[in-house]
Order: sequence, then C-alpha cells, then structure tokens
Amino acid sequence: MQLNIPTWITLFRVFTMPFFFLAFYLPLKWGPLSCSLIFIFVAVTDWLDGFLARRWKQTTRLGAFLDPVADKVMVATALVLVAEHFHSWCITLPAAIMIAREILISALREWMAEIGKRSSVAVVWIGKLKTTAQMLALVALLWHPDDIVSAIGIAALYVSAVLTCWSMCQYLSSAWHDLCEN
Repeated sequence: MQLNIPTWITLFRVFTMPFFFLAFYLPLKWGPLSCSLIFIFVAVTDWLDGFLARRWKQTTRLGAFLDPVADKVMVATALVLVAEHFHSWCITLPAAIMIAREILISALREWMAEIGKRSSVAVVWIGKLKTTAQMLALVALLWHPDDIVSAIGIAALYVSAVLTCWSMCQYLSSAWHDLCEN
C-alpha cells in the first residue's frame, strides 16, 4: 500500500503526541503556550487531512482508521493533562464524561458496523459543534495564561460536556431499536 499526503498528515499527528506531552511538562514559562500551539496545529491538520483526502479523492482504509484514532488520542490526552493540571473535580468531571462518551460511541459504531448499520450512527452536526467547543476549551485550559482565559476554558469545557451528552443521546437514540432487538 502506498501512503498519500492526507495519510502522512494523519501519521504526523500521531507522531506529535510525545512533543505535545513534553511541551505540557516543560518547566519553562513558554511551556503552556507551546503545548497549546501544538494542540492547535494538530486540530488544524485534523481538518486538513480529511479535506485533502476528500478533495483529491485519496481516501484510504488506513486513513479512515487512523484519523479518528489520532483525534481521540490527542483529545483524551489533553483532557487528562488538563484534569491533572487543575486537580479539581470541576475539571475532572466533564473530562471524564467526554472520555467515557468517546469510548461508548466508538464501541457503538463498531457494533453497528458489525451488524451492517454503521450509517445509522454517522457524525451529526451537534458532534461538530461539540468538537469546536471542546477544542476551544482545551486550547484555553492548556495555555491558561491568566484567570480570564482559564474561566473561558472552563465555561467552554462545560458547554462541550453538555453537547457531548446531547450528541451521545442522539447516537444512542438512532441505534436504540437495533440495541434492543433480540
């Protein structure tokens, strides 16, 4: 199999993880800023690889597999790091909700694919809105230069948690009939 540019971009996102993690723990004044900039860069390349794959008609099975994995690993890692940094239940609770939702919906999608109904749990617009709020929250909380930015990040984190629950209910509702069948 030959790798194309969108797949290379996705792989690059996976390989940025150690640098993201390292930047978070840098004992330097600019460490949080560099960590949030890496996160922004990865978020932009997440959009870019999908856009290029569709535009250039270069979608591959490997890319379709790696793209959501890279995204979920980066977001879950960021949520854990933010929860660890703030060390407060008011940050840990929405972070745990979001991670649990990702696990649940990933399992649901896998199961629906096994029964041939993957399209029943396709991405919906509320999921895109949730991702936008989540990215805003994580950039602000990874950077956290002052209390105002942190407060904006916490507010966005809660908006994201509400949208997370809402989208999870939508996914479960669309799959409910298949889940309850004998």
